[in-house]
Amino acid sequence: MLSRAGRFALVGFAATISACASLAYAGGEDDETYSQAENGQHNGRHDAEDRGRRSQGVQVGVRPYYLVQGMDPGKLKDKLLSCQDGPFYRTQFSIGHRGAGLEIPEHTKESYDAAARMGAGIVECDVTFTKDGALVCRHDECDLHTTTNIVNTPLNAACTVPWSGANSAPKCCTSDITLSQFKSLRGKMDASVPAATTAAGYLGGTASWRTDLYTGRGTVMTLDESIELNQKNGVKHTPELKAGNPDRVHAIFGSREALAQKMIDTFKAHGVSPKDVWAQSFIKEDVLYWVQHEPRFGRQAVYLDSIDPTANPPIPRLSLADLQQLHQQGVQVFAPPMFALLAVDSNAEIVPSQYAKDIKAAGFDIITWTFERSDLRQGASKAGFYYLFDPMGQAVKKDSDMYEALDVLAKKVGILGIFSDWPATVTYYANCMGLK
Repeated sequence: MLSRAGRFALVGFAATISACASLAYAGGEDDETYSQAENGQHNGRHDAEDRGRRSQGVQVGVRPYYLVQGMDPGKLKDKLLSCQDGPFYRTQFSIGHRGAGLEIPEHTKESYDAAARMGAGIVECDVTFTKDGALVCRHDECDLHTTTNIVNTPLNAACTVPWSGANSAPKCCTSDITLSQFKSLRGKMDASVPAATTAAGYLGGTASWRTDLYTGRGTVMTLDESIELNQKNGVKHTPELKAGNPDRVHAIFGSREALAQKMIDTFKAHGVSPKDVWAQSFIKEDVLYWVQHEPRFGRQAVYLDSIDPTANPPIPRLSLADLQQLHQQGVQVFAPPMFALLAVDSNAEIVPSQYAKDIKAAGFDIITWTFERSDLRQGASKAGFYYLFDPMGQAVKKDSDMYEALDVLAKKVGILGIFSDWPATVTYYANCMGLK
């Protein structure tokens, strides 16, 4: 007979297979596990609360268990193992980054549904625009050639730079086409093979640690559709207004401010409470516009930090004085990449960075990005941008060690939430630690 843990692993496996199709609940056998042992704040209401959480149908699948089982022995591993029977529920600490892009094409209905199913309490639509002024969900105005099938359709001819053969460097923008044309496209994993001699071949290139298993459907989304889907799925919204081509922004909307206003107006038209929206931008003027002109939405508008030591030239961190000024201007939520919030001390332990301390000292709430967006199978030294805090791989030596970094972000940095390409990994941690 299988052990209790073994039985639950099988349930988790079934949940992974059906993540986008099934509404079945895949919780553990003991409804009391989380509510009594892990959430000391529960009182006599816990039975009703647990019933409500189970009705969400959250499924975390096998990946969290795989990662936890691979951790080094210690208190954190013991704690996470103690939660393996759930139940699991939706949490705002877990934010679906473009949906669930580790395995399902980003900014598609299928990806958004999967993120909600994995317990993300908030799901992101990166907001850009079509030729006829419709707001749509794409990470960049001009990424269609790597995130959709456009170069292998007649719409290739409409691209700013069409695909025309091996190494032709296509550039296909949402603003090249109309809304109806955009809706005819199919989302795919963000990848390409520049040297390919056919358009179909160009659409390949998915990294080995991701997958094309879930690319049979890739329903692209408008902002309106993403709002409606989030409401149906019971999750909240974090739209990021992308920079876009300034000339096209002005030609279509008249001004940057008009575009920023249109994004907020879209949420108003759907009757969404400002408390359920975290509007984001890397452009400070966008955030200040919302703070000044849409203060109810501006209260939790998110300023995304552009810090990037790998850029040419490098983009430095903000000084404490700059942070204080930004907060005085009314910005309440600051969002740097996760590497900027962490450091490794002389004992090879992960600790909060000085930057994290300065951000907190300036009075900000912190959201960070992006979990599960790196290949950690060989540790931080080979994992790139998001693990720059540990360039020698002293603390993060394998993929399971990502939970050590998450624990420091949650407990010592005190983040409000974290974007993840596979929200189930974060949901598992947040549920185990009693984070709402």
